[in-house]
Amino acid sequence: MTDRMTIGEVAERAGISTPTLRYYETLDLIRADRSAGNQRSFDREVLRRLAFIRVAQRVGLSLVEIRGALASLPDQRTPTPKDWTRLSRLWRQRLTEQITLIERLRDDLSSCIGCGCLSFKSCQLYNRNDEAASLGDGPRFLLGDRPLSGRGPTMPS
Repeated sequence: MTDRMTIGEVAERAGISTPTLRYYETLDLIRADRSAGNQRSFDREVLRRLAFIRVAQRVGLSLVEIRGALASLPDQRTPTPKDWTRLSRLWRQRLTEQITLIERLRDDLSSCIGCGCLSFKSCQLYNRNDEAASLGDGPRFLLGDRPLSGRGPTMPS
């Protein structure tokens, strides 16, 4: 087993397609060396970095957030347990908000989304005269904002 891997070997071992690896490289999430023939060669350590990226994505972090976290590490190294602890503290509030949104979606999924009930008194999708626009973009009521019983939008919850 060598310390260097081809893009195909990394893709197979990490379970990530070669186009995705190339994309990650353009985002500076990973780094490859090039041979005289311009073929990519990766240090085996890239597998741990890719595992970090995949876990961070699975918990809902964007590639921009992940890139920011990885940029805080010296010399493109893989996060250590100490790094992960520091990064997870930074992401705690963001993840808590995401958990709340997922729980709300789960709890409302069977009663509202796509049901076609047309109950304008209780439907979270109803947005008379686009009143929720002042609260921000996206599905404001599904994100937790609530109308004030027909008197216009409320502040975000």
